[in-house]
Amino acid sequence: MKFYLTAAIPYVNARPHIGHALEFLQGDVIARYHRGQGDDTFYISGADENSLKVVRAADSAGVPVAEYADQNAEQFLELMKAYNIELDWFQRSSDPKHYAVAQDMWRRAETRGDIYKKQYTGLYCVGCEAFYDSKELNEAGQCPHHPGKAIEEVTEENYFFRLSKYQDELVELIESDKYLIRPQGRKNEALAFIKQGLQDFSISRSKERARGWGVPVPGDDSQIMYVWFDALNVYRSAAPDRWPANLHIIGKDILRFHAVYWPAMLLSAELSLPKELFVHGFITVDGAKMSKSVGNTVDPLALVEEYGTDAVRYYLLREIPSDSDGDFSEDKFKLRYNADLANGVGNYTSRVLTLAEKLPGLLPAPEEEPARLIAAAREAVFAKIEERKFHEALAELWRLVSYGDGYINEHKPWELKDEDSQKILVLSNCLYVLAGVGELLEIFLPETAGRIAKRLKRNKKGAITSASKSSKPLFARLG
Repeated sequence: MKFYLTAAIPYVNARPHIGHALEFLQGDVIARYHRGQGDDTFYISGADENSLKVVRAADSAGVPVAEYADQNAEQFLELMKAYNIELDWFQRSSDPKHYAVAQDMWRRAETRGDIYKKQYTGLYCVGCEAFYDSKELNEAGQCPHHPGKAIEEVTEENYFFRLSKYQDELVELIESDKYLIRPQGRKNEALAFIKQGLQDFSISRSKERARGWGVPVPGDDSQIMYVWFDALNVYRSAAPDRWPANLHIIGKDILRFHAVYWPAMLLSAELSLPKELFVHGFITVDGAKMSKSVGNTVDPLALVEEYGTDAVRYYLLREIPSDSDGDFSEDKFKLRYNADLANGVGNYTSRVLTLAEKLPGLLPAPEEEPARLIAAAREAVFAKIEERKFHEALAELWRLVSYGDGYINEHKPWELKDEDSQKILVLSNCLYVLAGVGELLEIFLPETAGRIAKRLKRNKKGAITSASKSSKPLFARLG
């Protein structure tokens, strides 16, 4: 089976933050899971470069726009590498291949009569690259996603897309789950927005205001495509032969664009719709929203450098609820690290490998109970991944770790003689539990899974033949 998934295409107006790392990790878990199932899996993200916010950020930095976009796109690639994210393609929206796909979408919608030109005055948030109705603003008259930043009143003659034409069809697609939106709360939010009445939206900017940066409107050199009409096509330009996507992964702040604008554009262009949209929440820091002005942003690259890739992967996937907001704090990180990694899987691995190092030859197969629990853990973890509940998937996996700990404590193999068949059987059970843990960890913590696998020798049939301890713990306890 082919499985095509995408993470959102981040703006390159700034360096990546911890929220980007979370989203890319969620996609990486799903991609690794599907590769493990033997699916022909293709995972992409990219760089959203053709926006006014990128132009203004480059101006502030005193750097040409193209150079500025290059620098920040490279930062996102560094993030992928640091977090062991196995991306198959990184599609930049400045790529001529992408221009062609975006312009194809425009022509298709134009042929259907869904694009027209008119004079417009609206309230524009550069941070969101979106127009807002006055009733959508907060009490201070600011964008709900970018409080403290001024809303700009813009008057221009632009091209518009007939979004209102697709209102009823969008409701039917989302309510029936033909376009599946998860979690349920985000589905309800999208439906509520549609049912209050859709308005046609502007899909171009004057070339002057866009500074000529972006995809030219076909047949009108005075206009540049609106960033969202352009950028959403990255999902097609990255892998045109694989469209439609099986899954889009996005943050809740861009729900409207993916749940409403994008499917309507595809309907207009008579192209297939993606099958599923999964929407994650935000990460707060010590209970507060991340903000550069407050100074509580978390550098995801520095975090990995200090604590290691798998430790950070584990915290983000286990501590942050997949389908709602979650919090990062150094104290919580250390507690979770010591309890689950150092004292949990790390301690169990060390104990078992140390005790089993002298075991002779081919080991007996696991007994019924450990074999059943290994299989049950596998089934439960896979089910939670399919539900997009990665934090619960890891909780299921750690139940297997806890079982192994309890089993070894109950049977006390260190009290038995080396030649005792009962000792061999107990330790064999422990090793197969460890192997089961390691195989599932490959989806979440690939480095750790590799270190466990390296210590277990297996024959062609998968039977364990020997084990060896490591001089270094999987996770050294943090002070």
